[in-house]
Amino acid sequence: MNIERFIEVRKQKGLVQSELAEGICTQATLSRFENNGQVPSLKILIKLCNRLELPLSELFPKVGVKHSKLKELMEEAEFSLILSEYEKAGNLLEKIDLNLIDNSELTMRYHYLKAFVMIYNKHSTIDTLYELDQILLDNHINQHELYKLLAYTGSGIIFKQLDELEKAEFYFAKVLDRIYDFPTNHMEEVWRVLHIVFECSKFYAHIDEIDISNALAEHAISICSDNHVTYYLARAAIQLAKNAITIKESKDTILALIYDARAYSKINRNKIALKELDEMEKYIKNEY
Repeated sequence: MNIERFIEVRKQKGLVQSELAEGICTQATLSRFENNGQVPSLKILIKLCNRLELPLSELFPKVGVKHSKLKELMEEAEFSLILSEYEKAGNLLEKIDLNLIDNSELTMRYHYLKAFVMIYNKHSTIDTLYELDQILLDNHINQHELYKLLAYTGSGIIFKQLDELEKAEFYFAKVLDRIYDFPTNHMEEVWRVLHIVFECSKFYAHIDEIDISNALAEHAISICSDNHVTYYLARAAIQLAKNAITIKESKDTILALIYDARAYSKINRNKIALKELDEMEKYIKNEY
């Protein structure tokens, strides 16, 4: 295990052992890991890595070196997508030569990432749908259902942007039929399921189906809790706060949701979410 990499990232984050360990394990447990190589339980290790925003895979010896660099770029791009850092995600994808990918799953992953970067940057609708079609028309799509659901989600977002809400709901309804009980075996799959659930929650809030939106946001929070993932907690909590504003909940209820979201955002150092929450708080306190 590459413990040196773990220590390097901790120091880059400016955290001493006691700060990193707080609420997860004792400082002594962390010290035994860093200094003596005594590995804590996987549950503790995952929590520590999540706090450091460090993929657990970086701590283990690399295997399958043929695609290791490619996977590393895609993983970093996907994590940037989660943090709403769309320009960074796009720049990372530009380093990848699609013609050199000879693996169907990696090809679909590339098209999914590229399509969502294009969606959030509001690129050409036709070009974006073309990227999504590369997933849906892949000969191996039935072996990778999660990418099919991501393609449906992307299509729904595009039609929502075009204000074609009936067409958008056609795609989101397809996703809802499957996403609630979708199995997740790897952390990357958890990220993708959360991505889908969160976008579904946003859409149903947009069409004033607040009960459905709230249920999806709560489901996202439950997934985060069950899998010890913090990245989507803030975004789900922000959506709950927005929904509370829509249905005119009390000021205290809305502020409580905003404060929860801010706490999650601080854990992840999500500057974009923190800025949005500051604006929401000012609005609720001064104009609501």
